[in-house]
Amino acid sequence: MKVSNIKDVDKFFEVVDSCAGKVELVTGEGDRLNLKSKLSQYVSLANIFSNGEIPELEIVAYEKEDIEKLMNFMING
Repeated sequence: MKVSNIKDVDKFFEVVDSCAGKVELVTGEGDRLNLKSKLSQYVSLANIFSNGEIPELEIVAYEKEDIEKLMNFMING
């Protein structure tokens, strides 16, 4: 799923951390990085941030309830 305009980055990572299954960031090269890893969060996203916001990401979640959590965050913040 593509997510965009994440303004509350800390809340986004809280939602990712609360997911039961794997949540991955798909890079422009097609690599998949584990977003539940703090190291991956900091290293892989450092280049994406623009003024404290994440403009657009492609993420993959494997569990239905995790997809629902992420969708709820995108809709309700």
